[in-house]
Order: sequence, then structure tokens, then C-alpha cells
Amino acid sequence: MRALIVGLGSIGRRHLANLRLIDPNVHITVWDQESRLPECKDFLSSEDRLVSRLEDALAARPEAALITNPSPLHVDAGLELAKQGVHLFIEKPLSNNLNRVDELLDRCRHRHLVLLVGYNFRFYKPLQVVRQTLQDGRIGRVLSIRAEVGQYLPDWRPAGDYSQSVSAKSELGGGALLELSHELDYVRWLVGEVQTVISQIGRLSDLDIDVEDTAEIILHFCNGTIGSVHLDMVQRAAARYCRIIGTEGTITWDGGTHQVQLFSSITKTWADMHPAQSIDRNDMYLREIRHFIDCVKGISEPVISGEEGRRVLQIALAARQSSIEQRVVQL
Repeated sequence: MRALIVGLGSIGRRHLANLRLIDPNVHITVWDQESRLPECKDFLSSEDRLVSRLEDALAARPEAALITNPSPLHVDAGLELAKQGVHLFIEKPLSNNLNRVDELLDRCRHRHLVLLVGYNFRFYKPLQVVRQTLQDGRIGRVLSIRAEVGQYLPDWRPAGDYSQSVSAKSELGGGALLELSHELDYVRWLVGEVQTVISQIGRLSDLDIDVEDTAEIILHFCNGTIGSVHLDMVQRAAARYCRIIGTEGTITWDGGTHQVQLFSSITKTWADMHPAQSIDRNDMYLREIRHFIDCVKGISEPVISGEEGRRVLQIALAARQSSIEQRVVQL
């Protein structure tokens, strides 16, 4: 397969390594800014190509592209590549606004191109266990869901300057709402479609950033479930968890231990659905890229389509709008 990687930041490097691991014969071209080419070379093999112009990227005749540059650049790159019939994997979030998103989705649809959005927690085994437990009706009708993620931003990638990272800069699509939108995706995946959003967001810390570092979001789902999502880039120690309350029991997930537990109203006890254990975090990224390749080959359909990526972006933008305008936003 001939693959193009657009942007070789930390997630681009991860996908490059995984793509090469999955298919040692893949022909990889990397398209990045000219100023970044010297640092990109350290991550490429002698067989890979490195270019700084769209024309040179297209000259490699890619069959599939992984768009991993900052989110404000996703849609423009996607439109250019889709015009040439290239299948697309777009790292989350789909964009930082809705400008031309529908145009991109329409172009991919009309040309029968794959468009997969990179919400990798869909490929994470403990959350898949949570979803299956819900689908099996083990806790009855879902009444509420609480999801939280938080980690001190300078600890995310301690080798670099956090203030210069994508997460810290508005112009690069940073901030808690978009950088931590995995939670917005997976609660929707677990519970269903969101109807209304109300939130409070802000920069509460002394971090050297120009984006929000904290968001508290209340979701009302179409099926009547109420959700609460907390996102932050300030929390010490890091935490990630979810709690789902139903008419017949409760499910909890701890992202630190990977444990999933079920409390049943019948047995009045807690049971492990997925035991606490060590998990290779890269496994879900590998499964994600394997799925993308299967979609390109026509074996599978995207589990996170462009339309679903758009919906998650819409929820995040509604949360921002709600906080600014101090009102409930209807989706």
C-alpha cells in the first residue's frame, strides 16, 4: 500500500511506526512543513519519502492518507486529497470548527472514499466490555453517566515545552474541549445521541496557555439519560474514569487500572467484567490502524465515520457556545 502521513507530530510518529509494523512493505510518504523536515528525518527509514509541498505528496500517488497535523488544517488537507481519490484517516478532532466539514463529507461520500476519524478509545478493550455489558441489559435502563479525564498539561509530554504544544495554543486547535474530546465521543457511543448541552469552561490555572484548561459539561441524551463530562488539563494526579447508573445496577471503569466492575441489583455485589491489569496502550492504536486498512480494502465499514466525527465536534462547539452565552444549546 502507498500511504501518506500528513504531519509528523507525536501522534503522526505513533501511526507511522504502527503502520510500518502492520505492513512492513508499506510505501510511506510524509508531508510536513519545510521548517520541520530536519526533525522529521529522525523518525523515517531510508525507504520513506519526506516532502513539504502538496504537489510532491500527490506525486507519490497515495492510496490512503493519515491526516495528523493540527486540527485547523485537517479539512483543507482532506479536501485536496479526497479530490484525488485518496482514502482518509483523520486524527481527532475532525476540525476545530464546522467550516467546510460538510463539503469534505460530501466529497468522500460521492467518491466512495473511506473517512475514519481517530477516536481510538473505540478500540480499547475495557470500554468495549462496558458497551457490551450495557447492550446485554445488565444494568437495565441507563439513567445517568459520569465521565472524567484530567492530567496536568506539562506532564503529558514532559520532553517538550508544553506551552508550544498543540494542546496549549488556540491557533492550533488546542484546549480541553477538543484535545480531550474522546470523552464526548465515547459517552455518545455508550449511551446514544445527545439532544442538549450546557457547560462552563475556562482557563482556571496559571499555565502558559491561551485556551481553556477546564470544562464541565452537562448532556441531555435523546433517550432521557443525563450525562456529566469533566475535562481538564490541570489535574494532579492524572485520572480517567466513567460511572454509569442504571435501573438495575451500576458500571464503573477506571482508566488507570483498566478495571471494569458491575454492581447488580440481583446479587447485591460487585463483579469484575474486566479485571485490573496492565495493558499496552499502543494496542488500541494498532487495532485502529488495522481497522482503517481493512476499510480501505473494503473488508470493513468505519466504526467512527466522518458523520460521527462531525457530531462529536458539534457537541464540543455547543459546549463552548453554551459557556459563552450562558444558556442551554440544542443540537
